[in-house]
Parts: sequence; C-alpha cells; structure tokens
Amino acid sequence: MKAHTKETQGAMTPQSALQALKDGNQRFLNTSPVNRDLLEQVKDTQSGQYPFAVVLSCIDSRVPAEIVFDQGIGDIFSARVAGNIVNEDLLGSIEYGCKVAGSKLVVVLGHTGCGAVKGACDDVMLGNITPLLAKIRPSVAAVTEPSDPSQRTSANKTFVNDVVHKNVELTIGNIHSHSAVLKEMEDNGEIQIVGAVYNVADGSVTFM
Repeated sequence: MKAHTKETQGAMTPQSALQALKDGNQRFLNTSPVNRDLLEQVKDTQSGQYPFAVVLSCIDSRVPAEIVFDQGIGDIFSARVAGNIVNEDLLGSIEYGCKVAGSKLVVVLGHTGCGAVKGACDDVMLGNITPLLAKIRPSVAAVTEPSDPSQRTSANKTFVNDVVHKNVELTIGNIHSHSAVLKEMEDNGEIQIVGAVYNVADGSVTFM
C-alpha cells in the first residue's frame, strides 16, 4: 500500500477516516495486515505528509496506535501522553494536524487497565506525575459508583475501567472547551472528534 497523498487525504471524509481505523483494527485482530513496503513509504513521504487522522493515546507500550489500527508511515498523527489527557501543547499539536495538515478525524484513545488512571484513583503523589494525575482526577470524581471509598481504588478493575471511559469523555469535552479551532472545524463538518477504548487483553478497539 502506498502512503497517503494530498489527493487521497483530500478525498477522505471524517466518516471514511473513522471507517479506515475500524477496518484497520479488524485486520489487526484477524492478523491480516495490509502489505506495506515501509521503506517505500519513507521515500513517498520525504517531501510531505498527509495523515488522515490524529490519535491521542496513552504512552502505554501495549497501545501503539499505528499497529493496533494497522496503519503505515504517514497515515496518522500519533500524540501520546500518560492518561491521554490534553493540555495547551497537545491541543496545539492536534490543531496543527487538523487545521494545517488536513487530518479529518481526532480519536481520543484510552485503554483498559490504564496505569495513569490507576494512579489518579489511588491519589499517587510523585514529582511531575502529581500535576498530570490532577488532570485525570475529575474523571475519578465523575464516576459515582461504587460509593464505598475502599472500592474506589486501582484494585477494583471495574471502577478503573469506568474511569477510563469517563476520562475519554471528559478529554473530548476539554478539547471542545479549550480549542475554538477544533470546535469550529467539527461544527462545520470538516472533522469528527470521537472517543475509543483499547482492550489490552484482546487487542480490540471499541468506539464510544
């Protein structure tokens, strides 16, 4: 498969971009990836890049976006940070991917058993991890069940994964609230902003 060009990127819609990622994850699950010559894609993209999507995901080593969505060089912008949260720098990066470079889709990708979410659930305090986890704690508070404090810890897998989903939702809300550029593009139908959760146990991505 060839790398995307300005023409192939331009022909995609937010909906077709989303379908391309869904199809890619299905190929990943079926162990039937597209045949790619990655070095040829390096050459194809040496003078420019035309990714069709931006994926904001966690730094977790088990969740490499290009692999789990079966994408090649030049296909997606991959923004990674513990807990898939947003700040000014990440918002600027996503704005660049969409407004400047032409991507049609933004995916906020959480994952089951997220260590950053576990840290937020347990009120971990450690160096610069502390302010990072502070951005996840609103998601912890927003999950109201169970109410028993002893059950609201990283030991409760169901609670952790509920917070994972809520964190994706609130991150999308923060994108809408803090990026007028992306909000306007979505309102105009130029892009779509969606949430998803990757299952580290089986490799599947569930879109929310």
